[in-house]
Amino acid sequence: MKKEVEKVAKTSADPLPEKLSELRKVIPEAFDENKIDWEKLKATLGGDIDTGVEKYGLHWAGKSDAFKAIRIPATGTLIPQEKESKNWDKTENLFIEGDNLEVLKLLQKHYRGQIKMCYIDPPYNTGKDFIYKDNFTENTSDYYERTGQSKDGIKLASNMESNGRYHSDWLTMMYPRLFLAKNLLKDDGVIFVSIDDNEVANLRMIMNEIFGEENFVADLIWQKSYSPKMDSEYFSNSHDHIFVYRKSENFKLVDTLISQDFSQFNLFDEKKKQNYRRRSWRKEGKGSLRIDAPSLFFSIKAPDMTNVFPIKPDGTESRWRGSIDTYNDYKNQDLVEWVKVSEHWEIYIKQYFQGNVSAPPESILSWEDAGHNHEGDEELKKLVGIKVFDNPKPTRLIKLLSKWGSQKDSLILDFFAGSGTTAHAVMDMNAEDSGNRKWVCVQIPEETKEDGEAYKASYKTIAEISRERIRRAGAKITKGDVGFKSLKLTQSNYRQWNVITEKEDEQKLKDQMKLFAEKPLVDGYDEKTVVYEILTKEGFDINAKVEEKTVEKMKVWIISDSEKKMFVSFAKKLAKEQVESLKLAESDTFVCFDSALDDTTKVNLVRNFNLKVI
Repeated sequence: MKKEVEKVAKTSADPLPEKLSELRKVIPEAFDENKIDWEKLKATLGGDIDTGVEKYGLHWAGKSDAFKAIRIPATGTLIPQEKESKNWDKTENLFIEGDNLEVLKLLQKHYRGQIKMCYIDPPYNTGKDFIYKDNFTENTSDYYERTGQSKDGIKLASNMESNGRYHSDWLTMMYPRLFLAKNLLKDDGVIFVSIDDNEVANLRMIMNEIFGEENFVADLIWQKSYSPKMDSEYFSNSHDHIFVYRKSENFKLVDTLISQDFSQFNLFDEKKKQNYRRRSWRKEGKGSLRIDAPSLFFSIKAPDMTNVFPIKPDGTESRWRGSIDTYNDYKNQDLVEWVKVSEHWEIYIKQYFQGNVSAPPESILSWEDAGHNHEGDEELKKLVGIKVFDNPKPTRLIKLLSKWGSQKDSLILDFFAGSGTTAHAVMDMNAEDSGNRKWVCVQIPEETKEDGEAYKASYKTIAEISRERIRRAGAKITKGDVGFKSLKLTQSNYRQWNVITEKEDEQKLKDQMKLFAEKPLVDGYDEKTVVYEILTKEGFDINAKVEEKTVEKMKVWIISDSEKKMFVSFAKKLAKEQVESLKLAESDTFVCFDSALDDTTKVNLVRNFNLKVI
């Protein structure tokens, strides 16, 4: 078969052709001239197609815009920021600064089906947080500014309830991002999405639509605070939701096996004829002080009828592990054991040996097991010295989810990175279990408030906070891959077409066509940034090895990704012998300017390897 000389990709991949290809494999008879014939499809599926006006589903003003957002290709590119990175040449972790919708599109070609677990903590749409505005009527300069392709920081607008499209705007923002995220998941992948009560119902509906209702796994309830808010009008809101959806039925929870070491169960219950161990009813370790949970500091009647408070042997006021009702439940099950130690009483809960059992995790995540908002605040404050971010998630929460959703060599994605908790948690997990998990975090360069602590500390954007948190966390963890490549979404290096109206003269059109042919790249382009644009849009791993060499007086960039290689030359003119000196394999790709080779040379070269032109 005669091979054609192709042009390098100038935009992100369009997800529609692949969807149509998948459908064609299943129902080929529904296609006519590469398009779906709805009458044939209806005839094939019969009653399984609902063409009625009234049907179940979620509809909102702007849903068509959400689908449009999916189809519009990304034209921007990711440029390396080596000075902002840590261990650039060694790390495989990625931090990407830019609008996550554009970045998710740019990740599609290589990372499709590569992500084992995704966790996101998107804006909850409380009216106080910020909303991403995907406006399809704006001009090019506004678009570049909004997506972070022209300015260092982006000022996003609050989505107030007085806005007539309050819920609609949020749904239109979330839908395409979740759709693209699903494409990136492996077949046995899973996504965790944090949300509160403002949009919990709407989020459940769109996730059912995107992932399929049959792929709903759980609605986890995370206890985000350990004490009630006394100024609440009705109920003190102490929880967030975390929706769990799988990509397919191939997903299985990873770490649910509870392995119990018999040697720990060194006590014997004569009545039940079972071995057991004791667990102190007085909280120990992190979060064990009275101030951590004041409501759990109270007295319990001892066997000698004295009042016992949760006070440590050194006199420090501690707290109990649970409420008096919980204690009474244990007591009624005969699981409470009182032991007198040096004139003071200790309370223990008996745990009986069950052997190795496969036990599913519970859907309620207590703050004792998964951390709480205050803990997240303190973690970040200890790293950067001041409060720079509101309510970051605690690393314990992300580590718990990662324990269920990822394996030791998994790739984990967070495209609402915020302060960088996910990256911190993954690196911490790797240090604990010698894992080799990798992460990709995406954060828009949202501006910090000028009157806030972050701005005063010279953090002008949330992305800057995130990078600094990851650097400092890595410096403390030290073990494993604690670095990251930092990249930034920016305008394409390819010259963009300017629309010329009918009123403008024909000469302008000719001049522009000539400019595109002679100078397809923008003036003053940087070769390395063009190389990264090519490798991203051609579907190479962003972690591919990139090196610059000179061969036969020809400077060439070599991109190595597993078994694939791509060679890029920016020479104005090339001889056939120069290209052949590279000794390219049939699977290799050579990229150069279209004008650098004459037509005869192109025909001769394309027979031996893949030739693409700019």
